[in-house]
Amino acid sequence: MAREKGEKVIATNRRARHEYTIEKTYEAGLVLTGTEVKSLRAGHANLTDGYAYVDRGEAWLDQVSIPQYSQGTWTNHSAKRVRKLLLHKDEIAKIGQKAQAGGYTLVPLKLYFVDGRAKIEIGIAKGKTQYDKRQTLRERQDKREAERAMRTRNRMGD
Repeated sequence: MAREKGEKVIATNRRARHEYTIEKTYEAGLVLTGTEVKSLRAGHANLTDGYAYVDRGEAWLDQVSIPQYSQGTWTNHSAKRVRKLLLHKDEIAKIGQKAQAGGYTLVPLKLYFVDGRAKIEIGIAKGKTQYDKRQTLRERQDKREAERAMRTRNRMGD
């Protein structure tokens, strides 16, 4: 069987970009069981409630839901178990220091396959205030209206 090439996105956490300001992102591997991989290949995952943390020099991912594999038997996994993240030691140290600095959290942003291997993009994030959220939405809406006006103006010129 031929190996997969390229990137296949399984799930994204759009809510995280609304709730947090992402300062830096890291790509990490995941330690998964066989039925988890099969469930991911079927496209089932939910990142919205998930978070990551550093404990005793190891990075962990918690509350990310990978539903049980439908054809699984007694080997099936639990949907919201704690999963280990695979990162370099110096990356784990940097992430741990930043998270302990206060006001920062580790948020999963995207779950995907790269050349057949499951990867997750985690971001060091700082929570947005209500004002910041409204400001971001307003800027996005203004940009959309400006693009729409340019499109209609260009059509009139033709």
